[in-house]
Amino acid sequence: MTSERAANRRQKLLRQLKKTGTDALLITNPINVSYLTGFTGDDSFLLLGSDVAVIISDSRFSTQLEEECPEIDAVIRTSSVSMNGSVSRTVKQAGINRLGFESQTTSFQQWERLDQDMKSLELVPVDSVVEKIRQVKDKFEIGETRRAVHMAQRGFEVIKASLTSGQTEIDVANELEHTMRGFGASGVAFPSIVAVGPRSALPHAHPTRKTIGESDFVLFDWGAETFSGYRSDITRVITTGKPSARLKKIYEVVRLANRRAIEAIRPGARCCDIDKIARDVISQAGYGKNFGHGLGHGVGRVIHEHPRLSPTDSTELRAGMIVTVEPGIYLPGFGGVRLEDDVLVTRGGCEVLTSLPLDYEESIVAL
Repeated sequence: MTSERAANRRQKLLRQLKKTGTDALLITNPINVSYLTGFTGDDSFLLLGSDVAVIISDSRFSTQLEEECPEIDAVIRTSSVSMNGSVSRTVKQAGINRLGFESQTTSFQQWERLDQDMKSLELVPVDSVVEKIRQVKDKFEIGETRRAVHMAQRGFEVIKASLTSGQTEIDVANELEHTMRGFGASGVAFPSIVAVGPRSALPHAHPTRKTIGESDFVLFDWGAETFSGYRSDITRVITTGKPSARLKKIYEVVRLANRRAIEAIRPGARCCDIDKIARDVISQAGYGKNFGHGLGHGVGRVIHEHPRLSPTDSTELRAGMIVTVEPGIYLPGFGGVRLEDDVLVTRGGCEVLTSLPLDYEESIVAL
């Protein structure tokens, strides 16, 4: 990451902090520290305010900090000084009276220790302020997400072409990760889901020793991660046996829900309204009770980010957001269908970043 990009992000955060009435924010979430500085290590906090920008770390990361974010001051604590002690000293030296902390990631124990070490200080909970900035991706982040999608799709195409009936779900998941790494991924975006037949009714199924040939279809939910930490998230269903009329029926309902929702994505559209469009398609087909999760979520440095395409999130979409659209129907004892794409919100509407076909006929492979 360039120092200019990180500096722009910190300026955005400082503008948001003015609304909280705090003098500074203590950022403890390592993803947020990295997002705002370019630092890729861990066990380090960022103290940011209008008059202070300092990373509090330890000697393991001295050289790394100099290389990755030389423009930011660093406080390097020794092994005899606790992190809280170092934070307390740095905050006092900066003359801070009202300190914000990340309420969504700070544990009660951590808060309690900070409160004890800084009794003269007012601690102010600040909810998801960095995460809300992260919702809108810049050109670099969009480019990295494109790369993550590309690597995931290439890996899947190789697996799809080489699939055999004797492979287990675990075999396929491992091979998929290996293949994506071969195309340049740093690893998987999350543990890959490979679910054969009835097991596909489990939205978060874990791969087992069940073989591909034990059923007529298999669900894949996978993604790649780039070396800069950006991720993709895709789901497809492959038909490996004789096409089933029941499978095709629910497949077509899910595909229609996916398409209708994507067609409605544009700046200003509310997340809950996009969710409702897909949910109505599935409900009208008689499967409403079989679609229990939200339609999608933001994706970026972590696999589930703000915003959420769900009945409870009224966030308005903005150009630069990247969200998944993943309607599903899950029938216990039979199996499930989920079809997921990664979608970029653009100024004029949206762009589907994934390009793997959704037509049912394209899902059929001969083993």
